[in-house]
Amino acid sequence: MPHIPATRPRILAAPDGTPFRDLNGNGVMEPYEDPRLPVAERVADLLGRMTLAEKAGLLFHTMVAVNADGSLVEPEPGEPDDDPMRASTAAMVTGKLMNHFNLFGAAAPRRMAEWNNRLQDLAATTRLGIPVTLSTDPRNGFVDNPAASVHTEGFSLWPEPPGLAAVNDEELVRRHADIVRQEYLAVGIRLALHPTADLATEPRWPRVLGTFGSDADVAARMVGAYVRGLQGEFLGPGSVSTMTKHFPGAGPQLNGEDAHFPYGREQVYPGGNFDYHLIPFEAAFAAGTSQIMPYYAIPVGTPYEEVGFGFNKGVITGLLREKYGFDGIVCTDWGLVTDTQIFGAPFPARAWGVEELDRLTRVERILDAGADQLGGEAAPDLIVELVRTGRVTPERIDASVRRLLREKFVLGLFDNPYVDPEEAARICGNPEFAAAGLAAQSRSITILKDRPHEAAEPLLPLGPDVRIYTEGIDPAIAARYATVVAAPEEADVAVLRIAAPYDKRRTTGFESFFRAGRLDFNEEELRPVLEVAAAVPTVVDIFLDRAAVIPEIADRAAALVGNFGASDTALLDVLFGRVRAEGRLPFELPRSMESVVAGHEDVPNDSGDPLFPYGHGLRLG
Repeated sequence: MPHIPATRPRILAAPDGTPFRDLNGNGVMEPYEDPRLPVAERVADLLGRMTLAEKAGLLFHTMVAVNADGSLVEPEPGEPDDDPMRASTAAMVTGKLMNHFNLFGAAAPRRMAEWNNRLQDLAATTRLGIPVTLSTDPRNGFVDNPAASVHTEGFSLWPEPPGLAAVNDEELVRRHADIVRQEYLAVGIRLALHPTADLATEPRWPRVLGTFGSDADVAARMVGAYVRGLQGEFLGPGSVSTMTKHFPGAGPQLNGEDAHFPYGREQVYPGGNFDYHLIPFEAAFAAGTSQIMPYYAIPVGTPYEEVGFGFNKGVITGLLREKYGFDGIVCTDWGLVTDTQIFGAPFPARAWGVEELDRLTRVERILDAGADQLGGEAAPDLIVELVRTGRVTPERIDASVRRLLREKFVLGLFDNPYVDPEEAARICGNPEFAAAGLAAQSRSITILKDRPHEAAEPLLPLGPDVRIYTEGIDPAIAARYATVVAAPEEADVAVLRIAAPYDKRRTTGFESFFRAGRLDFNEEELRPVLEVAAAVPTVVDIFLDRAAVIPEIADRAAALVGNFGASDTALLDVLFGRVRAEGRLPFELPRSMESVVAGHEDVPNDSGDPLFPYGHGLRLG
C-alpha cells in the first residue's frame, strides 16, 4: 500500500466505525467529534493554512480521464490541449491545485484502482497533500452517454433506473445501490453523480432513461432507497456520497428538448405542476443526500428568475438552502462558464439566460446564487480574481471550502485515499453481484401483450422444443434455449430485439449521444418488423429508453415485451419461463405523437388515451 504523506490531516472515526453518535442521550444523532481530532477543528486548521489559490482549486470539479493501462493521462507532444476529455492530469492537480474529479472513460477494475492510487500520489505532492475526491456518472447500466452514464466492463450489470421503478421494490433498489457502493469503493470512487430524482413527465426528453419514471411517489421511494444504499444511514468512511440531481426537477423540458443545447434552454410548467417535481428531492433530503446538482434550464412562467438554475439565487438559496434547510454541497451541472470543444465540435457554455455575461461575471453569479462548486470547469484563476478585486469576499469562499473539506474528512479520505487493486479485481463484478444484476434485469422486463389476437391462447412462455428465428440476439445465447433457424419461414416463433425510435439530429459530436425527438417509427423502420410478424408468430422486445409510440407493432406482434436494460440471457430466461418478469410500466406508452404533443410537459401520463397505461404489465402463467 502506498505511503500516506504525514502532511495530510487525520481524523478518527467513532468507536463503532460511524461518524455520528447520540451525544446527549436525547435520540438526536450528531457528528461525532473525538476530543483529540474533531472534524470541525481539523477543517478550521486546514482552512487557516490554505492560500487563496488552494481554496480556489477546491471549488472546481471537472473531468479527468483514465488510460486503459491505469496510467495518468498526459497529452502527447503536439496533441491538442483544449480537449477537456484529455486534459493534463498533472496540470490540473499540481498546477491548478484541483482535487475533485469526474472520472471520464473506463478501464478494468484493477487498472482503475491503480490509477486512483497514482492520482492520490500526485495529489500528495502538493503543499498540503489534500486528497482527491473521485466522482462518476452511473457505471452499472447498459448505455454509454458521456453526459449521463458510462457502461463499464468488469462492474455488475443492472437495469437502468426505469427498470428498477418497473419492479417497484425499495429493497431491490437499496441492494443495487449497496453493490454499486462496494464496487465504487473498491476502485476509489467516493462520490456518485446520481441518483437522478427527475420525473419522466415529458416522454420526448432524452434523459428519461436516468429517471425512476413518471410517478413522483414511486420515484421518491426509489430515490430514498438509492441514497441509503450508497451512503448508509449516515455518511462515513464506508460511504459513497450522493450528488442527487437535477434540482428542482429537470423533466418538464419544452417540447422534450435537452438543456445541454440552446434549443433546449426552457423548462415549462403549463400544468402548474412545479411542486410535483420536488417530491423525489424531498425524499433525498430525508435520506441525507450529501450533495445536490441544479439543472441547466431556465424556469419559464414561475416565480423564479428566468435564468439557468445554476445561476438562480431564488432556487439555490431561497428554495434549496432556506426552505429545505439543505446545508450540504451544491455543485453546478457541467460547463456553465466556458465555451469549449467536445469530440471535435464546438460546445458553448450552458449559460442560459446570462449568455451576455463574461466568464468572470458568470462565476460571480454562480457563487452569489449559493453554489459551492463549478462542475465541468477548470478555471480557479477566476475565483482568485473575483476575491482580489473585491467582487467576492473571502468569507464567501471559505463557506464553500468548509463544506468541501468536511466531506473529505468524513469520508475518511485524509486517513487513507488508497485502494487495493487486488481487492478491486475480486469485488467488482463478482459472481454474487453479477447474479443479482442479472436477476434484476429479468424482473424488470415488462410483458405488454401475450396473444396473437383476442381469442388466441397466450404465446408465452416458449417451450424448449420450438424453432426460433432471432434478430438482435446473439445466436450462441439463443441456442441454449431452443433450435435457432436462419429464416422466419423455418421457425415456429421469431424473437426480435429493437430499440425505441428517435430523430437523428447529428451523427457525430456530443449531440449524437442524445436520443431526442419523435417516439414513433417511420415506414422504413416498421417494414422489416412487420414483415417478420406476418410470416411467423413474433415476440418483439423493445428497449424503452423513452416511451415509444408503437400501435402498429402492438397490433401485429404475437407478444410484446418492454425492457429497460436487459441482456439476451435476462430476456430469454423470461420468454422461456425460467424467471418470472415483474415489470409494470414506469411511464405510459402513448397511442400517437399527436397525443404527446398535446400533453403538458410537467404533468405525468397525460396523453389521454394511451396504448398502454402507466403501471401496465402482464404476469405469465
